[in-house]
Amino acid sequence: MDTVAQASAPPPRIGMVGGGFMARTHTRAARAAGAHLEVIARSSAAGSRSAAAELGYRAAATGDDLFDHELDVVHVCTPNSTHAEYSRRALDSGSHIICEKPLAVDAATARSILEHATSLGLGGTVPFVYRYHPMVREARARIRRGDAGALLTIDASYLQDWMLSADDDNWRVDAGSGGPSRAFADIGSHLVDLIEFITDERIVSLVATTRTVHSRRGGATVTTEDTVAMTVEMSGGGIGSVLISQLAPGRKNSLVIEVAGSKETLRFAQEQPEELWVGSRGGSLLLVRDPEVLSADAARLCRVPAGHPQGYQDAFNAFVADSYAVFAGEEREGVPILADGVRAAFVTEAVLKSAAERTWVEVEAP
Repeated sequence: MDTVAQASAPPPRIGMVGGGFMARTHTRAARAAGAHLEVIARSSAAGSRSAAAELGYRAAATGDDLFDHELDVVHVCTPNSTHAEYSRRALDSGSHIICEKPLAVDAATARSILEHATSLGLGGTVPFVYRYHPMVREARARIRRGDAGALLTIDASYLQDWMLSADDDNWRVDAGSGGPSRAFADIGSHLVDLIEFITDERIVSLVATTRTVHSRRGGATVTTEDTVAMTVEMSGGGIGSVLISQLAPGRKNSLVIEVAGSKETLRFAQEQPEELWVGSRGGSLLLVRDPEVLSADAARLCRVPAGHPQGYQDAFNAFVADSYAVFAGEEREGVPILADGVRAAFVTEAVLKSAAERTWVEVEAP
């Protein structure tokens, strides 16, 4: 059986735009996949030099200089409002892209990036990396096999507390840098992607409400949301509730999804990624990650034996390795491609429209 570590193509030469937390995460994954770390650019020459020294790249002389190098892949890890520009420039230079979500701050622009990549014969992926926890793949496999039966309900939430206080500030708060949505575009998009990935169904309509708890942060007026609550209708007839908050005290990265079918319920919690709870009317069981007993897709993502915990960086490493393999013409199951980034942009716009108009909204298909 293939593993995420196996790829027949030569290691790619990569460039990195950005130098913050996500750039560091991408770099660790790229290094694990054997990539050649070529060049990195930040918003200033001094920043580029600092990031290059820290992460092991050469510093770009200017931001433009990065796109003059012959790179196989460019990772875009900059503020949201610049994703589309840098993605397009990377594609124009002949590079595949791995672009942090959102792919763009509006759906039309996100779709144009996909169309541009397609016209050039290039590929791209978006880091919906929670797909890469083995127990997420196990839940998906059970649903695909029919073990869970017909989808009835979904109960999902993604809760954090890093923006709890009015004194907490970040570039994402500013709509000019982060886009018109903050909490949903930042973490809600992950949750929706996981719902649709696990269930193999689409959200076809939703009604949402948002709230901006702190109207001012860092001396500036805040227009982006802190919390989102919504009800969704799925393509197969199921219904669900979704809650997103960046103001939940004590919750650091609490992504939880519970899917109830007509035969069994499946529950995955990202902070306990080694486990999948399976419930039925006659009892319940807790599946613990063990490649010897999991589905082939889940076992492929097990990098270490049972009893040796895997986590977020392992999932990210697997995502990047799969992205490189796909760019090299290989097949990999479940890779979040540019179309998935476009999908997230359309769902985000539906959430904002529903909240503004206080009504049900159909989610436009990209």
